[in-house]
Amino acid sequence: MSARVFDDRIRVLRVIARLNVGGPALHTVLLTRHLPAERYDSRLVAGSPGPAEGDYLALRGISLDRLVRLPELGRELHGARDLTALVGLVRLMRELRPHLVHTHTAKAGALGRLAAIAARVPIVVHTFHGHVFEGYFSRRRTRVFLAIERILARRTDRILTVSESVRRQLLALGIGRPEQVRVVPLGLELDRFGAAARYRGELRRELAIPDDAPLVGIVARLAPIKAHEVFIAAAARIAQRLPSCRFAIVGDGERRGELECLVAARGLRDRVAFLGWRADLERIHGALDVAVLTSRNEGSPVALIEAMAAGVAVVATSVGGVPDLIEDGANGLLVEAGDDAAVAAAVVQLLGDSARRQALASAGRASVLERHSADRLVEDVDALYGELLNEALPRSHARRTRAVCVPAGAGSQCALSPLALREDV
Repeated sequence: MSARVFDDRIRVLRVIARLNVGGPALHTVLLTRHLPAERYDSRLVAGSPGPAEGDYLALRGISLDRLVRLPELGRELHGARDLTALVGLVRLMRELRPHLVHTHTAKAGALGRLAAIAARVPIVVHTFHGHVFEGYFSRRRTRVFLAIERILARRTDRILTVSESVRRQLLALGIGRPEQVRVVPLGLELDRFGAAARYRGELRRELAIPDDAPLVGIVARLAPIKAHEVFIAAAARIAQRLPSCRFAIVGDGERRGELECLVAARGLRDRVAFLGWRADLERIHGALDVAVLTSRNEGSPVALIEAMAAGVAVVATSVGGVPDLIEDGANGLLVEAGDDAAVAAAVVQLLGDSARRQALASAGRASVLERHSADRLVEDVDALYGELLNEALPRSHARRTRAVCVPAGAGSQCALSPLALREDV
């Protein structure tokens, strides 16, 4: 196939199953929008969120002109649709000829990497925002997914995780090699949470909650892995100790009806507000006294990072990458997964000790602002791409093309010009 004429920018094609409300969508959209346009031609391929999922772009009012919709991509496994998605990805990669394909989430990671191999893309990267090997599927299906990931890892140049705990778990499961698997923590646009406290009264007036009544909230999609039943059971215990306490459940999903029934069965209907998806999370966090997360598994939870950035004390289960974010007793409190009594005890302790609650909140805010800024994420990924492009030079030296060093961010010496990589793949 003859070479095509392209500009000298590095062509990056990012693939994600769907842009539902959550960390992976936020992460991929941020990188697509903010990687330096003078160096990168970034495009994002995504399917559509499911009917019970929030649409991240619509919720935030974001228009992304570098977005390619591939309807067959999505969360659920479906043989015929998945094959169609794979064929569509191969065709797209052969048309756009990216120098680098970067996949996100499990299904898109598998299909995107298979397509990149078929299209002979020079560099392939995958990010685990968590993993689906615990708490999601049956043992038999989990074993199949593990086998697939181990095979794909052999054809992936870098495997990224959003926390050190997830990196250790992947290596223990036989996915990737130590030198291949790298931690790149989430980066978020946190500036809007800096003045969250000024909004304290707004949500309370909306919900008719007195200013002096404690308000405890959870922000998470209403899915089994988030274990909202533990939050509701803890809320019942807290209400017995603190009758004036109120609770907010922010998010939506397949369990909405079930959880509303559970709240009613616990006698909490007048105490618990279901708020659905909200774009004004700075107002939500500004009203909370304590933010809770009861998940059974997590990568690096955006909800906790945003709550901490807003200066809210947090209580969370010690699962996945959460302990990389929260040091128990230093910038938040950790409890065992599934232990509603421990969740309730931790929340009651914080509500009864305003000095300790404020100390943990202040420490939490400082820790996330240092580690989880959007600028830091862009710099890290820019440097990583430059490193990978430089590593690709020996693989392409025999090709009759020219290599030119170009700036590639603060973390790297130089990067291989796209002119050094084959254009006829």
